[in-house]
Amino acid sequence: MAKILVIGGGAMGSAFTVPCIDNNNKVTITEPYSKNFIRDLTSKKKFHSSLKLNLSKKLKFKKFSKNLWNEKFDLIVIALSLNGIDFIGKELKNYRIKTPILVLTKGLKYEKKTKQIITISEKLKKNYNLKNISVLKGPCLAKELARKNQTSVIIANKNIITAKKIGKLISTKYYLIEFSKDIKGVEVCSAIKNIYSMLIGAGQSLNTSSSLFQRSINEMKYLTKYFKGKELTTLGLAGVGDLYVSASGGRNSKMGGYLGKGYKFKTAKKKFMPKDTVEGEQLAREIAPFILKKINKKKVPLMINLLRAILNNKKLKIS
Repeated sequence: MAKILVIGGGAMGSAFTVPCIDNNNKVTITEPYSKNFIRDLTSKKKFHSSLKLNLSKKLKFKKFSKNLWNEKFDLIVIALSLNGIDFIGKELKNYRIKTPILVLTKGLKYEKKTKQIITISEKLKKNYNLKNISVLKGPCLAKELARKNQTSVIIANKNIITAKKIGKLISTKYYLIEFSKDIKGVEVCSAIKNIYSMLIGAGQSLNTSSSLFQRSINEMKYLTKYFKGKELTTLGLAGVGDLYVSASGGRNSKMGGYLGKGYKFKTAKKKFMPKDTVEGEQLAREIAPFILKKINKKKVPLMINLLRAILNNKKLKIS
């Protein structure tokens, strides 16, 4: 039994508590800024408005404050959006947290000073002096995990022993864990698949989407290798596996469908998805300054076209 703190009361953070509790851990969840999720998690039935179900009565909610760090945890899980990484990085640095960290957040960050793209784990280590960081990625829809549908994910850490220790804490009969030392490749794949799932969603027929899927994998292989990850990782859970799930039923694919019908991004967002976070759009804006200047455009034509469509609010063109 371990004491686990999950930071982020959204769909994924809350769903992640389900296997953790089922594996007999003491789980505490906290939410830094969403009033809606705080309301859900502090209610008697713990009915989660995004997951549409009641969370375990064993799940403990604590207000996000400096008092939270007085309690000793065996594992801290970061399940915030990409925009929350700097916020939590500063918090953990200020309180000199040395507890092992597991990052669920998917994304990449563009550093203006160095003009380089770095992964979330690299940013937490470099900018906030945090250590002992593992990442968990893979094809996992929060609603399905919360309902205990069989789910396979991958934990990456250069120290595979550490990754396996975490896996032992959270794995169940329905939550299956694989392991990898390729932390860079796993993070890159799990991030850029958000962009490619939008592109696949833009296909207006199965034939077109199938072709876009294959072309997306080729571009993902190139980018993963470019950023010093292993090309083989692209064909695993963090790559093809996660891409399939996102393209089949995620918000990125949904937005891609509207773009494929000829809508401009701002129009589609306002008309059809005003309250939805589209991770692919956030990532596109984050990495565009680097991709558009540094990457060989002939190697990643799909990504280039999507970045330009979003940044310039123009119709998406897929040739």
